[in-house]
Amino acid sequence: MIGVRVKLTFPEELVREPIMARMVHELDIVPNIRRADVGEHSGWIICELDGEGGTVDRAVEWLRGEGVQVDLLGDVVES
Repeated sequence: MIGVRVKLTFPEELVREPIMARMVHELDIVPNIRRADVGEHSGWIICELDGEGGTVDRAVEWLRGEGVQVDLLGDVVES
Protein backbone atom coordinates (compact mmCIF):
# COMPACT_ATOMS: atom_id res chain seq x y z
CA MET A 1 0.00 0.00 0.00
CA ILE A 2 1.03 3.58 -0.64
CA GLY A 3 0.04 6.49 1.55
CA VAL A 4 0.32 10.25 1.47
CA ARG A 5 -0.32 12.90 4.12
CA VAL A 6 -2.59 15.71 2.99
CA LYS A 7 -4.45 18.73 4.29
CA LEU A 8 -8.00 18.88 2.96
CA THR A 9 -9.77 22.24 3.14
CA PHE A 10 -13.53 22.26 2.66
CA PRO A 11 -15.42 25.38 1.53
CA GLU A 12 -18.74 26.24 3.15
CA GLU A 13 -20.86 24.50 0.51
CA LEU A 14 -19.07 21.15 1.12
CA VAL A 15 -18.82 21.12 4.93
CA ARG A 16 -22.06 19.16 5.33
CA GLU A 17 -21.43 16.79 2.40
CA PRO A 18 -20.21 13.21 3.09
CA ILE A 19 -17.13 13.65 0.88
CA MET A 20 -14.87 11.34 2.92
CA ALA A 21 -17.49 8.56 3.02
CA ARG A 22 -18.02 8.82 -0.74
CA MET A 23 -14.26 8.70 -1.35
CA VAL A 24 -13.91 5.52 0.75
CA HIS A 25 -16.83 3.87 -1.01
CA GLU A 26 -16.03 4.92 -4.59
CA LEU A 27 -12.23 4.75 -4.59
CA ASP A 28 -11.31 2.11 -1.98
CA ILE A 29 -9.14 4.54 -0.02
CA VAL A 30 -8.39 4.23 3.70
CA PRO A 31 -8.18 7.66 5.37
CA ASN A 32 -6.49 8.02 8.75
CA ILE A 33 -7.59 11.37 10.21
CA ARG A 34 -4.82 12.85 12.34
CA ARG A 35 -6.25 16.29 13.10
CA ALA A 36 -9.35 18.23 12.07
CA ASP A 37 -11.31 21.40 12.66
CA VAL A 38 -14.76 21.44 11.10
CA GLY A 39 -17.24 24.22 11.77
CA GLU A 40 -20.48 25.54 10.33
CA HIS A 41 -18.88 27.48 7.49
CA SER A 42 -15.56 25.81 6.72
CA GLY A 43 -13.33 22.97 7.78
CA TRP A 44 -10.00 21.28 7.33
CA ILE A 45 -8.67 17.78 7.90
CA ILE A 46 -5.09 16.55 8.04
CA CYS A 47 -5.08 12.89 7.18
CA GLU A 48 -3.16 10.06 5.61
CA LEU A 49 -4.69 8.51 2.51
CA ASP A 50 -3.71 4.88 1.95
CA GLY A 51 -4.49 2.74 -1.09
CA GLU A 52 -3.12 0.42 -3.75
CA GLY A 53 -1.05 1.63 -6.71
CA GLY A 54 -2.45 4.72 -8.40
CA THR A 55 -5.54 4.77 -6.20
CA VAL A 56 -4.11 7.50 -3.96
CA ASP A 57 -3.36 9.75 -6.94
CA ARG A 58 -6.87 9.18 -8.27
CA ALA A 59 -8.31 10.03 -4.83
CA VAL A 60 -6.39 13.33 -4.72
CA GLU A 61 -7.66 14.27 -8.18
CA TRP A 62 -11.20 13.16 -7.27
CA LEU A 63 -11.17 15.35 -4.14
CA ARG A 64 -9.98 18.34 -6.16
CA GLY A 65 -12.70 17.68 -8.71
CA GLU A 66 -15.28 17.74 -5.92
CA GLY A 67 -14.09 21.21 -4.89
CA VAL A 68 -11.87 20.28 -1.94
CA GLN A 69 -8.53 22.08 -1.70
CA VAL A 70 -5.83 19.41 -1.37
CA ASP A 71 -2.38 20.34 -0.09
CA LEU A 72 0.22 17.58 -0.18
CA LEU A 73 2.27 17.62 2.99
CA GLY A 74 5.15 15.68 1.51
CA ASP A 75 4.97 12.48 3.54
CA VAL A 76 4.72 9.47 1.24
CA VAL A 77 4.76 6.10 2.94
CA GLU A 78 4.91 2.67 1.32
CA SER A 79 3.90 -0.37 3.34
